[in-house]
Amino acid sequence: MFRKLYARWMYDWEWRLTTRDENRIVRPLEWGFEWVTPFLKSHGFESVIPGPEVELDPAAAEAAMLSINELLVANSEVFYGYERPTDFRLEERHPLLYPTNVRPETLARDAELKEKAKNGTLPKAQFLRFTSPERTPYPENDQVNARWYPAPEHKDPKRPKQAIVVMPQWNADGFSHNALCALFNKMGVSALRLSKPYHDIRRPVELERSDYAVSANIGRTISACRQAVVDIRCCLDWLEEQGYEHFGVLGTSLGSCYAFLASAHDPRLRVNAFNHASTAFGDVVWAGQSTRHIRQGLEEDGLTQERLRALWGSISPVYYYDKFSGAMGDGPAKKVLVVYANYDLTFPREYSLQVVEAFEKYGVNYEKRLLPCGHYTTGETPYQYIDGWYMGSFVYRAFRALRAEKAAKRTGLAS
Repeated sequence: MFRKLYARWMYDWEWRLTTRDENRIVRPLEWGFEWVTPFLKSHGFESVIPGPEVELDPAAAEAAMLSINELLVANSEVFYGYERPTDFRLEERHPLLYPTNVRPETLARDAELKEKAKNGTLPKAQFLRFTSPERTPYPENDQVNARWYPAPEHKDPKRPKQAIVVMPQWNADGFSHNALCALFNKMGVSALRLSKPYHDIRRPVELERSDYAVSANIGRTISACRQAVVDIRCCLDWLEEQGYEHFGVLGTSLGSCYAFLASAHDPRLRVNAFNHASTAFGDVVWAGQSTRHIRQGLEEDGLTQERLRALWGSISPVYYYDKFSGAMGDGPAKKVLVVYANYDLTFPREYSLQVVEAFEKYGVNYEKRLLPCGHYTTGETPYQYIDGWYMGSFVYRAFRALRAEKAAKRTGLAS
């Protein structure tokens, strides 16, 4: 009886949190071939680029986009590959909120921060900036932004420098996950809190929300995912230039999808924390409560969940489990944490369990943690502290194990 009452209370709470923002926009299905064409042209895949007449025929357009996804999955090392940026730089400025909702309390906080920045009472912060290898029609989006949290120098000069890239959830404001980064600093781990494509300072002025990261535009959503993945990998390049040796990534919700895809294609990412994980991109968009407005636009144009799953195959973790489990080659295994929630209306639990089953099947070195809440309620008290403990303790233990691993190798070489 208590379990049923708790579940009903939790689902009601989750529903209220997912419906309080009224600025979600239903947009019609767009194939968005123009978003993937530049990549296809520059990498010799012209044969799958459809002619302009194809978009006039929905069946032909869908078939063409399916062919593109099949090609991208088969050539994912190229698709998620990139040219290393040459314009890495640190920028110092006042951190601002960049809200994605219009609730009065949020707008009041945004105004307060802007006033403090204006009168100089808001401390400045450092941000890593560089030009993303994935170009879009929005110059502001192409300037990658990652708030830099360097850990203090350790007294032991032999201790390897360690860092983690943190990817918050979809529609996160500019302050989301900053507390986690400060926590990692106390562990001696530096952090780059990466703004996802179309988020906070990267968001085009025409948007209130970060709609272009995930939308009913099939090609644009694929482009945004590729951009996020290569941006993560570019952050590792900069960290290497600063002398860092061990790297991790933490992603929440949409950020966990980006983090998984980056790790599947980059063996440098040894520490992996996936906070709310799922299998297929299309399944979450179709079944999730917070993407119901996207589903509405797709459904009105006749798409189904099964067809959408295939149309976003190239950005779905389910197609890369073998690559993720084998990303280290003959080297040491990745260390992985999967956190999922029992009452999740956004990343339905069944899809998270499929991730766990796949990790078992592929022999991934993973830990799992189950939250007694939902997706949005993870950010509420007391669940935010439980989630923070799961992630923080895992990251601490995983990086400590990497240090011990290096010390053991050093001792072995010395003997």
